[in-house]
Amino acid sequence: MADPIAHPAVRRVQAALAEAGSQAQVIALASTARSAEDAAQSIGTPLGSIVKSLVFTVAGSPVMALVAGDRRCDPKALGRALGREGKVRRADADAVRAATGFSIGAVAPLAHETPLPVAIDASLGRFETVYAAAGHPHCVFATTVEELERLTGGTVKAEIAIETCSR
Repeated sequence: MADPIAHPAVRRVQAALAEAGSQAQVIALASTARSAEDAAQSIGTPLGSIVKSLVFTVAGSPVMALVAGDRRCDPKALGRALGREGKVRRADADAVRAATGFSIGAVAPLAHETPLPVAIDASLGRFETVYAAAGHPHCVFATTVEELERLTGGTVKAEIAIETCSR
């Protein structure tokens, strides 16, 4: 495998972090971080500390939910949390790439092709450090909920995430 840190999407994420004044560095993992479960296992961190960057559309316009790995997004609450009305749908792979410039499994919470409204799951605040995708299925970066809020211009909302059953 070629060095994932050299991938253009990863370089875009690292540049966006630096431009925003973040000290976060992209970390290349030996195994995939394509899913929250994979990422948690690769890093050796609780599943809830993984940030899932999920793209939805509200009335056809893309929005993003940053949700803890052990939660799922409540689409109806997401629209309300972002002050948007209309049908909320999970974006398909083409819509995700068009809105963010990233493929599913590597969607970073920042450095998107176009700015997106962002809602951040308040339950991520359980963790001092959270890990978000960095543009490649083998790359993440460590951050805090407070920094995610600053980096994305997002708003922390408790109602956007639903607790999943324990495994």
